[in-house]
Amino acid sequence: MASAVLREELECSICLTLYTDPVMLRCGHNFCRVCIDRVLDTHDDSGVYSCPECREEFQERPTLMRNITLCNVAERFRSTQTHQEEITGIYCTYCIHCLVPAVKSCLLCEASLCDHHLRIHSKGAEHVLTDPSTSLETRKCSVHKKILEYYCTEDAACICVSCSLAGEHRGHRVEMLEEASEKKKKKLRNVLQELITKRKKTEERVLSLEEQRRKVKEKSSGEAKRVTALFIDIRRRVDDLEKKVLSEISRREEMVSLSLSDVMQKLEKKKDELSRKMRDIEELCNMTDPLTFLQEPDTGDLCDPEEEGGDEATGGQDVGDEATGGHDGGNHEMIFL
Repeated sequence: MASAVLREELECSICLTLYTDPVMLRCGHNFCRVCIDRVLDTHDDSGVYSCPECREEFQERPTLMRNITLCNVAERFRSTQTHQEEITGIYCTYCIHCLVPAVKSCLLCEASLCDHHLRIHSKGAEHVLTDPSTSLETRKCSVHKKILEYYCTEDAACICVSCSLAGEHRGHRVEMLEEASEKKKKKLRNVLQELITKRKKTEERVLSLEEQRRKVKEKSSGEAKRVTALFIDIRRRVDDLEKKVLSEISRREEMVSLSLSDVMQKLEKKKDELSRKMRDIEELCNMTDPLTFLQEPDTGDLCDPEEEGGDEATGGQDVGDEATGGHDGGNHEMIFL
């Protein structure tokens, strides 16, 4: 209502649109500079100028004074209206002379209303108001042409009162849309919590594998130093054997690292998938319209019930032990040589 009244005050009486570079005559009335210039041009021949609003006459062509305050107000109002139009893109059905953004839609009237028309709209219980929508017909029963108010839990469908009392859903258990919506949201929140827990466990496993890979690398590095010291201690006569052992250590270290990296990559993909599912559920939970929300495809299977095993982590440990534990015997063998 307030925006509609304000818009009327900010409209030029000549072009009937928002002021553009508004100027003021001595009588106090405002017009767009271009509009009033055109009017005054038509008065040049007679030499008598008058205000298009109050008809006050001026013996000389009046000086146009720019109304800076009105200009700023009009510009701010124009930017606000443009932003609102970009958000909804839905305009009042009854404002036929100009486009005024709608603030509500009436399901019974199948019309969208601005602030002004919302104030004078019927307050009857049958007039159900919702957020502005362009698809009001989808909110009515296709059979009985009545507003969809209930949710049939047996058929998972949104129905009207006639469907419940005399239609194909007669005798079925029904709930109010808001109640059914809250129940479904609660279910999805539980699924979301499970996904959060799974993602947390996945992240912990990734960190554990990273630590395990670091330890394997440190152990391999220490092993290389000990082997180097061993070959130096036996008078550098077995350089070729030293190089062979060091090469074997590096090979096994790389084998362990590649094995762990493969497992970590799979876990990262799984974490990304869990995050994607979480975002989908959060978007559904943020929906304000129960009908639109309930008509979304069922998402009860978003949470993957697959049990997580520990083969990847334990497998990496076994390989790491194989990479580092097998050299003790090799060292003794080299000593005997």
